[in-house]
Amino acid sequence: MKRTLLWALALGAVAAAAGAGYYFYQQRAAEAPDARSGKAGGKGGKGGRGGGPVPVVAAPAATADVGVLLDGLGTVTPVATVTVRSRVDGQLMKLAFKEGQVVRAGDLIAEIDPRPAQVQLATAEGQLARDQSLLRNAQLDVERYRTLLKQDSIARQQLDTQEALVHQYQATVKMDQAAIENARLQLAYSRITAPVGGRLGLRQVDIGNIVRAGDANGLVVITQLQPTTVVFSIPEDSLPPVMKKIREGEMRGEKLTVTAFDRTGKTQLATGVLLTVDNQIDPATGTVKLKAQFANEDLALFPNQFVNVRLLVDTRRGATVVPAAAVQRGTPGTFVYTVDADTKVVSVRRVRLGPAQGETVAVEEGVAPGTLVVVDGADRLREGAVVEMVVRENAAPKDGPRKGEGKRRRREEAGAEKK
Repeated sequence: MKRTLLWALALGAVAAAAGAGYYFYQQRAAEAPDARSGKAGGKGGKGGRGGGPVPVVAAPAATADVGVLLDGLGTVTPVATVTVRSRVDGQLMKLAFKEGQVVRAGDLIAEIDPRPAQVQLATAEGQLARDQSLLRNAQLDVERYRTLLKQDSIARQQLDTQEALVHQYQATVKMDQAAIENARLQLAYSRITAPVGGRLGLRQVDIGNIVRAGDANGLVVITQLQPTTVVFSIPEDSLPPVMKKIREGEMRGEKLTVTAFDRTGKTQLATGVLLTVDNQIDPATGTVKLKAQFANEDLALFPNQFVNVRLLVDTRRGATVVPAAAVQRGTPGTFVYTVDADTKVVSVRRVRLGPAQGETVAVEEGVAPGTLVVVDGADRLREGAVVEMVVRENAAPKDGPRKGEGKRRRREEAGAEKK
């Protein structure tokens, strides 16, 4: 009996739960929108999937100038990088720079012990003085032999021998003069100056060490930073329009504008001009290298720095632009949701996009300037849905409702329902 009573109670509970579930199902079905007519059974009227007006943020399509940009990855490459080395062997006596200092071409960098070169110079000068004296004596003997030859006092062979001796001494004097110039050059090499202007790196040797002309590391490295260049790559398919613009710019004396950004692509570092294009395409990557020059007055670009590069190829004047967030992609292709300003009804518009710039994108076909497009809330929309436009703080659409108007409208509708 007890078991029978328990089964009866369990069956009664199941039946009660089923009845309650059926009741709530009927209530939800009465409030759900009619699938055939698309009308809502609730109080909200025609709307999105929830049955009421869908709150969205809309913005009007505008007219603006849009740049046709090509993005590439680049590396900052100095115009000149020079390793300063000694051209003579000797002891390093002086370093006339500080690490990281900016120098100009011709500034003193270091001094090598000049005494060996000074000794060579003095030896060469003494040798020259001796050989010049021998030359003068030989020239006087030639004059005497010519007089004696006219008097038929000596043989012609003696005069010829003396004249050859004069030529020999003349050649010796030239060699002595060359030795003097070489000694002076070695003495000049003992003072090491900057071959180019730029920023000095860390020193590679300390004072007192013996430096040699064949040292691989040198004394210090100079890198020219102002101006500097950036080498970047673009796809080979983008090369024809770039070459066309370069040819047109050469005729007008203009160059394409190049902008360098940081690794994130958000912070602009410098603006420069395109210098040249490489003479061949890399078959392994299908890209071609380009070189741009930047004044780099604030030293924002540093050698071997990775940068994102944007090349301005062309500018489209008066293009229709919409926020990039308004563009949707799905079965219809690329489309946007437009809103009728009077009825607040949504329509799907297929669009053909043009170049993008920042947070906006150009629309070449499908949307006219002034058309309201949904920027936020599009994931709940469908064709013919009714929307309620709300205001996003600090980003209110020009043609949208004022701040607080949506809340006021909802309060008025709630009061009418209670009446």
